[in-house]
Amino acid sequence: MSDSEDETPDKQLKIVIMGDGASGKTSLATRYSQEQFGKQYKQTVGLDFFLKRIVLPGNVNVALQVWDIGGQTLGGAMLENYIYGCHGALLVYDITNHNSFDNLEDWYGTIRKVLGKERLPHLALVGNKIDLEHMRTVKVDKHQRFAQEHGMSSHFVSAKTGDSVALCFQKVAAEILGIKLTKPDVEQHHRVVKAEIVNYSKQEEIAAKSMPQTNPKSTFCVLQ
Repeated sequence: MSDSEDETPDKQLKIVIMGDGASGKTSLATRYSQEQFGKQYKQTVGLDFFLKRIVLPGNVNVALQVWDIGGQTLGGAMLENYIYGCHGALLVYDITNHNSFDNLEDWYGTIRKVLGKERLPHLALVGNKIDLEHMRTVKVDKHQRFAQEHGMSSHFVSAKTGDSVALCFQKVAAEILGIKLTKPDVEQHHRVVKAEIVNYSKQEEIAAKSMPQTNPKSTFCVLQ
């Protein structure tokens, strides 16, 4: 990226990502900032930092400083420094792990404690791993109720597929700056998830033909 004045950001926003370990916080930050997904879990110790430049409606250039806070940091001495001065906080949980959702109350309480009487940053409730919808343990209505009771925006994403990741950050940044996203803006950041057509192997087809069937099996589509 060049150093031209045109690329100097109009705004700089500090966004912290909080939640239990293995909820997908680092994968979320990496997917958003680098368009990558690591299949192996690596625990964040302390803090990881990411930077992403975006353009919001009205040609507003924004530099997003994304602070990925390690799950074991809850209650740690440095957590206050990580949170202080943030414009937005993403509270992330794994939709297949109910404990990661229950523990968000502690993360929310920490934000309130650190900031005291100061105005709270924009808070976003993020349910990650929607690619594992069939394994969901946290019901959508429970998610929505938590978000409403705590004055949070609501988001569902998949760091693995990239589904709605960019849209989540785009919405958070826009709401912090009081910028309204149009329908085309929203549609532009929806990620299209391709489906893989899975066919039976030759051996399965032969076995299937040799057995009496009343309802023949067909190929089926699996979303990754």
